[in-house]
Amino acid sequence: MLEIKPIFNALCRSKVGAVLLLIQIAITTAIVSNAAFIIQDRISYLNQETGYPEQDIFKFNVMTFGKDINLSQQFELDETMIREMPGVVDAALSSSVPLSGGGSASSFNLKPAPQEGLSVRTAYFFIDDHAINTYGVNLIAGRNFTEDEVLVTNEITQERTNVTIVTKALLDELYPERNGLGEIVYFGDIPLKIIGVIEKMKGPWLKDSKPDNLAFIPYIKAASYAQVAVRTEPGQRAIVMKEIENAMLENYSKRVINNIKGLDELKNEYTAQDRLMMRMLIVLITILVLITALGIFGLTLFNISKRTKQIGTRRAIGARKSAIVSYFLVENALICSLGLALGVVTALLLGKMLMQYFSVAALPPSYIASTAIAVFLMSLLAVLAPAKRAANISPSIATRTI
Repeated sequence: MLEIKPIFNALCRSKVGAVLLLIQIAITTAIVSNAAFIIQDRISYLNQETGYPEQDIFKFNVMTFGKDINLSQQFELDETMIREMPGVVDAALSSSVPLSGGGSASSFNLKPAPQEGLSVRTAYFFIDDHAINTYGVNLIAGRNFTEDEVLVTNEITQERTNVTIVTKALLDELYPERNGLGEIVYFGDIPLKIIGVIEKMKGPWLKDSKPDNLAFIPYIKAASYAQVAVRTEPGQRAIVMKEIENAMLENYSKRVINNIKGLDELKNEYTAQDRLMMRMLIVLITILVLITALGIFGLTLFNISKRTKQIGTRRAIGARKSAIVSYFLVENALICSLGLALGVVTALLLGKMLMQYFSVAALPPSYIASTAIAVFLMSLLAVLAPAKRAANISPSIATRTI
């Protein structure tokens, strides 16, 4: 059985290489554990359920420059025309588009402003009674808007709508201890009765602290700039997207139709930086692990070249090849264990810094443990080939003169 003390003493006599490798293992453990957690967090974020049939929805912008029409009437004609197009399920003017990174948000309160009460930040869409069908979300309680409840106007008016449909996440936050369906919530000083509840849908900002808080408000103000959301039958979106510009211009030519994009494309554009960061972290992890493995491999080869005669002597007095291999494996395990101990502490400190300055979630201990085990196994594999090479050194080496 190998003695740890002689191996440790041998490391102390050539400690520079061992210390450098120890530090490298510590840095690798700290960075890889945090990077792996961030990657997993980004993967969960990018793959989160949005509540929409993203592959079937697209949006486009309408910029009207003609002055010879009533915009409200024209948009009603446009919506009717779009809904009758082959492959279209439904369409609606929408003040904001989900998953796009651009929209409106405000506080929904249990008391009218300026009274103090529970206030919840909420994204909201001004849209009509076709909202639920257009976005393909699931109404789990209550009812949809009626056509009479949708306020349509060309000008600023004193008229106000008095109903809203909200997500279950928002309802639960506003009324955690009771069912809020039918209750009154205040949009500024405007009272809105909650008439419907949507199971799940994300707002414009996936990175928002409350991305599931969303409300539909039945209000359409026709303007020269507008956004239209369209849902198609599965597999028909690309065809409809190609036809939509010509169809809109045939309906009225004095306008520009642009920015025709699928909901999934908008989401990809919004999350592009997160995907880039994730790829960079994967590359960083790969490079760190390879450098560490090469460092272990190189240090072991260096030690073998320094101890060639010593290894030959051991072989000459009867040491088995397995004993030589075990020697280098144990030596590497000692260095790696000390490096991992330092790396665990460094990983925890780095995780706290990321949480404090970049609002990253707390690093779970499981990621540190998994990384430590992976680095330890990788170090053993890296040293195995040089150790076998050392075991094949001939005993005759010990009898040669310098």
